[in-house]
Amino acid sequence: MIDLVIQARDLPTAAVDAFGAAIPARRVQRRLNSARLQDVQNDAETRRVAQALGQYFRCDWAFVPATLRLADFRLLALDMDSTLINIESLDELAALAGKGPQVAAITEAAMRGEVADYAESLRRRVALLAGVEAALLERVYAERLRLNEGAETLLRTCRDAGLKTLLVTGGFTFFTERMRARLGFDFTRANELHIAGDRLTGEVTGPDGGPIVDAAGKAQALREACAAVGCTCTQAIVIGDGANDLGMMKLAGVSVAFRAKPLVRAQATYTLDYTPLSGVLALFADVP
Repeated sequence: MIDLVIQARDLPTAAVDAFGAAIPARRVQRRLNSARLQDVQNDAETRRVAQALGQYFRCDWAFVPATLRLADFRLLALDMDSTLINIESLDELAALAGKGPQVAAITEAAMRGEVADYAESLRRRVALLAGVEAALLERVYAERLRLNEGAETLLRTCRDAGLKTLLVTGGFTFFTERMRARLGFDFTRANELHIAGDRLTGEVTGPDGGPIVDAAGKAQALREACAAVGCTCTQAIVIGDGANDLGMMKLAGVSVAFRAKPLVRAQATYTLDYTPLSGVLALFADVP
């Protein structure tokens, strides 16, 4: 059996009524900012109607197995920049250092999948910041970094359901360690900016001086976290937005493209364009 879940940050009653009138369902279960149309047809025509109504009402929609339960998963993994948090941290650092346009252009190309070698693109961006005061990292964290809406609710609910949590990023340990302390992540994986004399050297490496965390590194971090938890990758939920998230998303039992690039949206299990991060929870039948 297939259910159709529709949701938005503020889902109007008119949207629920329109979906219910256009798509036959055994029952429509309404929640605060979502609705579940139970036992619907999953065919081309129904999808066409759902897509048209979703665009009109600016709401997310997803055909979800009625048996999909959060309790069947063991790990929640999130990308950091533009997924857990509202910024690309390297771009913000570069902006404060007066190198914003140069770095942002490379970032966008990498996230769209137009730069095949993510590690090389990261080295090029960080090299532009050689000599920048390391204190700017703290300014980015304090002044510009915010959690995306719904992040804390998502993490708390998953933790209460028994899931462990992984924060994995092609960004930097400066930020992941603060997110671990603030949000209680069980595992983190990120790159390390090199600092000498209170200034960035323009060099970056992976954890403990190893390979840079790129798409393959993110996938490996997921495998290792699942092994530590004692589950398979198909028992993981992975949320991301950029091309370098695709490796770990393909391993997961459920992948969610959050405010994602088209390449990622096309390959994820589900997509959230209008809903806060907590909207992931509406996909699961056992979450109130």
